Amino acid sequence: MESQIQISDLENIISEKIFIKIQKWNLYLGDAGLARNLAIECISNKDQDTSEAAKISLKAINVKVGDGFKNIPLIDLVTSSQILELEEILESFFN
Repeated sequence: MESQIQISDLENIISEKIFIKIQKWNLYLGDAGLARNLAIECISNKDQDTSEAAKISLKAINVKVGDGFKNIPLIDLVTSSQILELEEILESFFN
């Protein structure tokens, strides 16, 4: 039960703070339905340092584009400042 609470807590933070950047448009991961998957990946990589955990987790999530015939790794859709934001979230969440 505790791990479910952790996943939900991290999911809520990620939902509100991390977004996909397309041109000048920001799509928050909560709205995109990707926050929970990213939270699960981050928790499964928490034995890494926070920078590695963030990058490994972002690389592990594939985002379906259009009809779903093409997948793009989430890390390719977030800005470097968003990666740093995720690292900070994980740093405070795991410590």
